[in-house]
Amino acid sequence: MIAPDLTVPIPDEIRSVHFIGIGGSGISGLARMFLAAGVPVSGSDRAESQNTRDLAELGARVSIGHDAANLGDVDVVVYTGAIWPDNPELLAARERGLTLLHRSQALAFLIGSHRLVSVAGAHGKTTSTGMIVTGLEGLGADPSFVNGGVIQAYGVSSRGGSDDLFVVEADESDGTFLLYDTAVALITNVDADHLDHYGSHEAFDDAFVRFADAASEAVVISSDDPGAQRVAARLTHGNVVTFGEAAGADLRVEGISTEGPVSFALVRGDERVEGRLTVPGRHNAINAAGAVAVLIALGYELEPALRAVEAFGGTVRRFELHGEERGVRVFDDYAHHPTEVAAALQGARDVVGAGRIIALHQPHTYSRTQLMAGEFAQVLEEHADHTVVLDVYGAREDPIPGVTGELVSSAFRDASDVSYEPDWQRAAERAAEVAEPGDFIITLGCGNVYLIIPQVLEALRGEAPRN
Repeated sequence: MIAPDLTVPIPDEIRSVHFIGIGGSGISGLARMFLAAGVPVSGSDRAESQNTRDLAELGARVSIGHDAANLGDVDVVVYTGAIWPDNPELLAARERGLTLLHRSQALAFLIGSHRLVSVAGAHGKTTSTGMIVTGLEGLGADPSFVNGGVIQAYGVSSRGGSDDLFVVEADESDGTFLLYDTAVALITNVDADHLDHYGSHEAFDDAFVRFADAASEAVVISSDDPGAQRVAARLTHGNVVTFGEAAGADLRVEGISTEGPVSFALVRGDERVEGRLTVPGRHNAINAAGAVAVLIALGYELEPALRAVEAFGGTVRRFELHGEERGVRVFDDYAHHPTEVAAALQGARDVVGAGRIIALHQPHTYSRTQLMAGEFAQVLEEHADHTVVLDVYGAREDPIPGVTGELVSSAFRDASDVSYEPDWQRAAERAAEVAEPGDFIITLGCGNVYLIIPQVLEALRGEAPRN
C-alpha cells in the first residue's frame, strides 16, 4: 500500500491526466468527471472491466497492463493506495518529475470552490450519498457528485452538475477525508475499521472529530452508533444535528416496519412525516434519516425532503439481484465489515420470507480478516442459514501467514453451518447443493466475489433440488 503524500501542491490547471488503476470503482468516477470537463484522460488497469470499456467509449485512452509507456505526454498522474510501490508507471512518473496526485487530491481539484457535502463512516456511505443526490435532484437541484458505487437510477457513480452543490463519498480509510473543505458533514457511524492505517481506536475517533469540527455549516451525525456518540460528545461545532432512533435525536426515526416495503416516520420537533422506501432493510430507514437531515441542513423542509429521498432506487452491488434459477434468487452485496454484513443479511431476511439465506462470503484484506474473523463468524452464523467462505481477497495487502478464509469458518460454533471452499467452482457448487426453491444466495464482499455469480447460476441450473 502507498501512503498518500498530501504535501504535493494541487495544480491550478490540469491539461491532461493519467489514472493508474483506472477501472477501480472510485477512480473510474473521477476519470469520468475529468472527461466531462474536457480534460484528456488516459489510464491503465491490470484487467479489462465494464468500467474500462465505458471510459474508452467516452474517449479515454485505456491500456490493459501497467507499463511506463502508457503515460504518454501527460502532466498529472493520479494513483491510489491500492497500487504497489514498484508499479512501473508510478516509478516512471517520479523519474520524469510529473505531478503525482493521490485520488483524493484529484477529487479536491474537481470540487474546487463548490459547496461540499461530505459523507463519511465505516459503512452506509455509498447508499447515503446516493440518497442525498437523489433527494437534491427531486427537490430541483442539479448537484455534482462522486460516489463509491453506481447509483442505479443514473447508471453512473459520478456526474457534473450546474449547481454550486457537490456531494462526495469521503474516504476515511487513509485519512484523506480531512483534505476537503466540507460545508455539511454527514457521519453515518464511527465503527472501528482501517486500524492498519490509524493504529488505534483513539486515533480513528480523533480523525472523525477533526473532520466534523472542520465543517463550515453543519455536522449531521448518528445518535445511535456508539462510536458516533463518542465523537459527538467531543465536538465543539456550533451546529450539530443528530439522527436515529434515540429518544433525544434531533431527527428521530420511529415505527420502522420491514413487513413489505420499509416504512417509518421521521419526527422533528412537533412535525411528524411518514415515509416508505423501495430499498429493503431497516438500516436504510436510518440511512434515509441521515440523508433527510443533510437536506434540512441545506435549507429544505422535512416533508419534501423525505418525499424526494423516497425515490432512491439503490446502488449497484447493494443487495442487487443478478438472476434466478429453479426458484433460487442470487443477489450480490458489497458488505465487507461485520456491521455491514449483518445489515445486508437482515435486509435479505426481510425479503426472503419463509426461505433461507445462503451466504457466499469473501473476506477482504488479510489485516481485517485477522482482526475480525470471530466477529464475521458470529454475524454470519446468526443471520445466514448456511455460509460458504472463500479465501481472502488481499487487495492492496501482502498475505499474512496463516490468514485465510478458514480463519472465519473455523470460528463458527456449529461447523455444519459453514463450508470453507477456496476453490470457486466448488464454492458455487456447494451453495447450489444447499439451496432450495424459495432461498436466497447472496455474495458478500467488496473484492471480486461478484464474479462467481455466473458459476453459481450455472451450478443451480445443473443441480437438482434437495429432498
